[in-house]
Amino acid sequence: MKVILLQDVRGKGKKGQMLEVSDGYARNYMLPRKIAVEATADNVNTMKMNDKARQEKLQKAREEAVATAAKLRDMTLELRCKGGGAGRLFGSVTSQEIADALKAQHGVELDKRKILIDEPIKTTGLYTVKCKLGFEVNASLRVNVQEA
Repeated sequence: MKVILLQDVRGKGKKGQMLEVSDGYARNYMLPRKIAVEATADNVNTMKMNDKARQEKLQKAREEAVATAAKLRDMTLELRCKGGGAGRLFGSVTSQEIADALKAQHGVELDKRKILIDEPIKTTGLYTVKCKLGFEVNASLRVNVQEA
């Protein structure tokens, strides 16, 4: 019997995949537990439309990531932090502070987990921070840290 998986099944396949399984396995296990549906013509068409919609959504997200990367490469972020003089800061600059400043100054929303800081920023100066935007798209952002 041909079935379309509604969720990932270990050892069988991924969600949205069409498989050939034995009739008993499908009728007694997969269909009652709503793990899969029978591969009728309507269900196959629905699966194809869902795949197409998912591909378009992924393509749109990838284009947005590329556009955001282009914006980030051209900008310099200004951060003002409390310092103790001689260029030293109280504490260090976090990725959350960078994300908040990025949204406030340039209107670019970026999750703090996507901002990678190589070594802690504890002094004033110009730093380069890496941003992983997904879909293997990376960008570098210049951060100018100044004492407030």
